[in-house]
Formats: sequence, C-alpha cells, structure tokens
Amino acid sequence: MSVHQEIEAFLQRTRMPAARFGRLAAGDPRLVYDLRLGRAPGPALSARLRAFIAAQGASRRAPQ
Repeated sequence: MSVHQEIEAFLQRTRMPAARFGRLAAGDPRLVYDLRLGRAPGPALSARLRAFIAAQGASRRAPQ
C-alpha cells in the first residue's frame, strides 16, 4: 500500500481533516491536497508520515 493510500485510509478511519493531518505530521497543511494532485513524498517524508500514523494508532489503543 502506498503512503498516500495509507494516509487516505487513516483520514477516513479517524475523520481527521486533511489539513490538520498535514500540519501535525509534517508541518504542511497542504500536504494531503498536494498528494492528491500527484506530489510524491521522498523516503524520509514517507517514513515520517507512516511513523505519525503508527503513533496515532498506538495512542488510541493505550489504556486510559
């Protein structure tokens, strides 16, 4: 699965706005919109985005 597909699935699952995801994950509120228009993230950014998604999943599973 591409990082773009992973992001779209995350956004759908969490209902997080695209601009908020970009701002929190990469400091770029236009990130998701640019990906939708064909922007290809490099390996470092892809790793950072996947780490953000993984961290969000881990924090949701943590006992409260």
